[in-house]
Amino acid sequence: MKKYSVSSAKIAATYIGTVVGAGFASGQEVLQFFTVFGQKGLYGLIAVTALFAVFGYIIMDIGYTCGFNSYHELIRCSGPRFMSRIFDFTIIFFLFGSLTVMIAGAGAIIRQQFNVSEMWGSLFLAVITVMTVFTGFSGVINSISAVVPFLLVATTGVCILSFFRDPLPSDISTSGPAVAPLINNWVLATILYISYNTVSSLAVLCPLGAEAKSRSAVYRGAALGSMGLGAGMTTIFFALYRFLPVLKNVEVPMAYIAGRASALFKVMYIVVLLAEIYTTAVGGLFGLKTRVAGFAGVNWKLVVIAIMLLSLTASRCGFANLVRYIYPIMGYCGIVIIVSLMISRYKKKFS
Repeated sequence: MKKYSVSSAKIAATYIGTVVGAGFASGQEVLQFFTVFGQKGLYGLIAVTALFAVFGYIIMDIGYTCGFNSYHELIRCSGPRFMSRIFDFTIIFFLFGSLTVMIAGAGAIIRQQFNVSEMWGSLFLAVITVMTVFTGFSGVINSISAVVPFLLVATTGVCILSFFRDPLPSDISTSGPAVAPLINNWVLATILYISYNTVSSLAVLCPLGAEAKSRSAVYRGAALGSMGLGAGMTTIFFALYRFLPVLKNVEVPMAYIAGRASALFKVMYIVVLLAEIYTTAVGGLFGLKTRVAGFAGVNWKLVVIAIMLLSLTASRCGFANLVRYIYPIMGYCGIVIIVSLMISRYKKKFS
């Protein structure tokens, strides 16, 4: 009999670490999906926090109930065969897109902070991500969950420090960054945000549920994880809103804000930010390895290296551009997948 060992605390930390990455911790996601909408963006944050709890629980509970060790098993049961194949390849695209954004994010941070080629930061992240995935699922979970507390503390600390030590810019009333062309209102932004984050997390959340100690651990883990995500997004929202007019051309907004508050705090935040980018990159690459190696017919380690080389190439498109276009596209595609999963769930296909 299989031994279940993952606690609710580790589930929550892994959930947060899987969602949080370059887009989230840098401030770009919160900026483009919520802050640009002002007060209405807060309504979106509240809705997203609740939906993270609901969808996270459902996916992990399916994994727990059915013992699915791969998101492919879940997708295969979520609809007709032809649809499940479409969903499968769509999620592969999701995971690759998420991995590419992380690689680009690491490069953007290195360029912004040290004025060197972004390729050095991207290459460094690529190497340590590949090495972690080579350690297997337990190494992936441990690496993700260990970093999360530091990110939440650092994010909250930067936001609080900026309120007390940094005065508001004099042009706070002027317009900030433009709304992304694929996200024209806060309701749509909320739907797309939860959609692509949920689907991108399937590769980790489904097998994570299968390893949970109990169903109650899954429930508590999903609830705690969603509250942690909501708290982090809200603090970032308020910090970004104060400096909205000056963030138009800043690729890593939170590092910019940390630098205005304290040079030391900026360095600390950058370290934690890179660590969080690493955790999401690990989750994405692990999911790709689990699925692609299954039908590639070659050594899975070679598959991992090949995927990373492709991601490094695609990351040259630029971090902010990838967040602005790739994530909304992923969100639109993910809506269909989530609806299909929910229908299958309540038709008792997963039991």
